[in-house]
Amino acid sequence: MKTPFFVGIAGGTGSGKTTVARKVAAGLPPGTAVIIEHDAYYHDHCELQEWERLQVNYDHPDSLDNDLLMAHLTQLKSGEEVATPIYDYKSHCRILETRTVNPASVVILEGILVFTDERLRQFLDLKIFVDTDADIRIMRRVRRDIEERGRDFNSVREQYYKTVRPMHQRFVEPSKRHADLIIPEGGSNRVALDAIVGNLIYVVGNKG
Repeated sequence: MKTPFFVGIAGGTGSGKTTVARKVAAGLPPGTAVIIEHDAYYHDHCELQEWERLQVNYDHPDSLDNDLLMAHLTQLKSGEEVATPIYDYKSHCRILETRTVNPASVVILEGILVFTDERLRQFLDLKIFVDTDADIRIMRRVRRDIEERGRDFNSVREQYYKTVRPMHQRFVEPSKRHADLIIPEGGSNRVALDAIVGNLIYVVGNKG
């Protein structure tokens, strides 16, 4: 198999990173792309009491196990399958099961902090930043955390002001300067998505 082409997709919480990743993967020939979520690599905090887990800053780069992620990306680059973690956002623990990811022509890594680690940036062939207005992002965040992660509004609001917003300003927004492409409004930007997919089809088809 040809060496995979690695694409990183970053952006603030609720910016539409996952939507962009899925639409890019869906636009490529079947079986040629896989998606890895950076969020799956949160450190396991099952050794902590529940109240202690709630105090962890999950929006800081140190909350993620990038050593394990780098090992997995290296394996994929070598043509090996990997067993990625599965993270439970309600308990803040990794579950026992893992997700098998097979090597593919295009490997898409998405997450808010993808560009904050120099090792990850150096590994990526294409870096995309999804740039969406803060008011849209926070509304998406509130809806997701309440509907999908069993949170209540007060806890979502508290976390947003305590860690999400300051960490976005400190780490996520500055990481935009490392991007090769910046996409306004994420998954609704059809022109940008078509251009990215077309470029990837060309690059992968000519990559040795």
